[in-house]
Amino acid sequence: MIPQALVDGLVSGATIGLGAVGITLTYSILRFSNFAHGELISWGAYFALAVASVLGASFGFLTAPIGPFSFGWSLPLAAIVAVVLNGILALMVDALLFKRLRAHNSTIIIMVMASFGAALTLRNLLEFTFTGKPQYYTSALQISVRLAGGIRATPDQLLSLAVALLVVVAVHLLLTRTAVGRSMRAVSENPQLAGLAGVNVAQVIRVVWVLGAGLAAVAGVIAGLIIQIRPQMGLDLLLPLFAAAILGGIGSVPGAMIAGLVIGISEALAVAAVGAQWRAAVSFVILIAVLLVRPQGLFGRPE
Repeated sequence: MIPQALVDGLVSGATIGLGAVGITLTYSILRFSNFAHGELISWGAYFALAVASVLGASFGFLTAPIGPFSFGWSLPLAAIVAVVLNGILALMVDALLFKRLRAHNSTIIIMVMASFGAALTLRNLLEFTFTGKPQYYTSALQISVRLAGGIRATPDQLLSLAVALLVVVAVHLLLTRTAVGRSMRAVSENPQLAGLAGVNVAQVIRVVWVLGAGLAAVAGVIAGLIIQIRPQMGLDLLLPLFAAAILGGIGSVPGAMIAGLVIGISEALAVAAVGAQWRAAVSFVILIAVLLVRPQGLFGRPE
């Protein structure tokens, strides 16, 4: 039972890790906790659902399953479009709300409360548009394959885990090996000094919003593929996301992903040991423990 719980935890942890990367990047640059990030996960999942439905209705051959997976080419293509649409949505929210607050030098608590308002608005708009009924990318049933040690996993689960890890590696390389990444790190250290050094801070902020929203879209597609798509899915992930961002260390992309996997595994083990009703408590306990014992997280630097 424990080995199987580890596999299930890794899959759910990959979703948590991707979302946590977006949160840690946003906090590093904008210096506030964005509680609307969970809604970007939900919107990303629904964007992909809408686009996949249109592609499937227009080009039926795109719905034929790809190899051992439960979905056709309509879903990967829709996921790419969802990343773009989610980035546009994040830029719109920033332009309408957060950018105006930054222009007035609003305090952190005002930014945080504004993110709560944005989250409520996005969630209700999503439910109004798509209804609250759970939906799925595909109705196909998958038979899990046997792995080493009697562990079983579906092809969709294995693919989701691989995609999440590849995306995180790509983001890490972007931050460490490119000019955009260097500019982001400079703004993270000191926005005023970075601006004096010639870094376009406004452009960096836009890149962070698009990057974070894109990662949220990928996380939403993975969560929707493995479980189901619901307007509340982002809200349900919010506590694990922040727990992973803090555990991994604010600003650390690999740390956020590793912490997401840790929390996913911890939740799966708790479900196997004491029941699903204690799943949410695991993230809360980890969050409090990290804040008390090591506030900078596993890979963060003390301020």
